[in-house]
Amino acid sequence: MSRRILAVLGSAVLALSMAACSGEGAGSGGNDSDKPGDLTIGVSMPTQTSERWIADGNSVKEKLEAKGYKVDLQYAGDDIPTQSQQVDQMITRGADVLIIAAIDGTALSGQLQAAADAKIPVIAYDRLIRDSPNVDFYVSFDNYKVGVAQATALLVGLGVQNKDGSKGNASGPFNIELFAGSLDDNNAHFFFNGAMDTLKPFVDDGTLKVKSGQTKIEQVAILRWQQEAAQKRMEDLLTSSYNDGGKVAGVLSPYDGLSRGIITALQNAGYRGDMPVVTGQDAEIASVKLINDGVQSSTIFKDTRLLAEQAVVAGESFLQDKSPEANDTETYNNGVKVVPSYLLPVQTVFKDDIKPVLIDSGYFTAEEVASGQAKG
Repeated sequence: MSRRILAVLGSAVLALSMAACSGEGAGSGGNDSDKPGDLTIGVSMPTQTSERWIADGNSVKEKLEAKGYKVDLQYAGDDIPTQSQQVDQMITRGADVLIIAAIDGTALSGQLQAAADAKIPVIAYDRLIRDSPNVDFYVSFDNYKVGVAQATALLVGLGVQNKDGSKGNASGPFNIELFAGSLDDNNAHFFFNGAMDTLKPFVDDGTLKVKSGQTKIEQVAILRWQQEAAQKRMEDLLTSSYNDGGKVAGVLSPYDGLSRGIITALQNAGYRGDMPVVTGQDAEIASVKLINDGVQSSTIFKDTRLLAEQAVVAGESFLQDKSPEANDTETYNNGVKVVPSYLLPVQTVFKDDIKPVLIDSGYFTAEEVASGQAKG
C-alpha cells in the first residue's frame, strides 16, 4: 500500500472494517469522506463483441463510481497485445487496484509483475490469470458447477433426467455433440470437466453417443468463443458424421454465442420443429428469446450484477490494506499458487424459468425478452 493511499485512507480503516466484513464496502457505515475521489481502479475487460462483457464492465464501473472512485475501464477487442498495452497504461497512470478479465489467462505475466512492483493489487475477474504469483484475488462463479449444470440441462432437455434429479422417462440412445470454449480461457476447462464428469456415466451405458467421436477438449474447443467458428464446426460435423441420415438429438454448448452459431448451422441443415436440445451460458438476451421461442433449450444464468459487486468489495478491501473475504482457498491453482477466491452460485434457465429468474429480478424486462434486444 503506497503512502498516498495510506494517507487518504488511514483514518477510515477502523470505521470501514465492519462494513467490509459484511460485504457492503466503503461508505456503508461512514460519510462521503470515506470514499476518496483521488483513487483510481483500472478495469480491463476482454471484448465488446459479447453483451455479457459489456454488462460486466458497465456494472463494475457504475458500482465503483457510485462509491466515489475514479474508474479507468478499457475493452481489448479480443486482442492480447491490446489488453497488455491497456494494462501497462493503467499501471503507468497510477491505478490503485486492477480488476482484469483476461483474454488469455497466461499472457499478462509481465504486466502483473509490474503491478506487484508498484504494489498494485490484482483481482482476476471471472477468468483466472495463470502462471503468475502476482494474482491477489479471484472473483467468479463456481465454474465446475457451471459445467455440471450445463450437462444436467442437456440430460433434462433430452428427458433422461428430471429437474429434481430423478430418472426421466427417456432412455435413448441419443446422438449428441460436444463443444467447449477457448483453450486459453481457464474457465473453459472447468466447464468442460464438470460437464464430462456428469455425462460420462450416460455415455458409458450407451444412453448418449457422441457420433463424431470427438470427446476431448482439444477436439471440441472454439478459439475466442467465436460464434462463427462454432457454426462452422457444427456444419462440418453434420457433413462428416450425419451424412448417413442420423440425427443430432442434443448439443452441449458452454456459451450462448456458440449456441446461436450451432443453432444456425442446424437450421440451415433443415432442423426446425425437431430442433436438438442445445444448452448455453450467460443468459444473453438473444438466446433468452430463443429459449422463450422454444428454439434453444436452456442457458446458465450468472448474475453479473453480483459478480461486479463482489469485485468492488474485494477492491475496497485491498484499498483498506486488508485481505478480501474468500469462500474458496483450495480450488483455483493458477500453476504457481492457489489463488484465494470468492465464488458465486449460478441458476439454470429453461423457458419456464425466464419470468421468475430473469424478469422478476429486473435483469431483463418482458419486452426485452420478447424482442430479443436489451434496451440498457
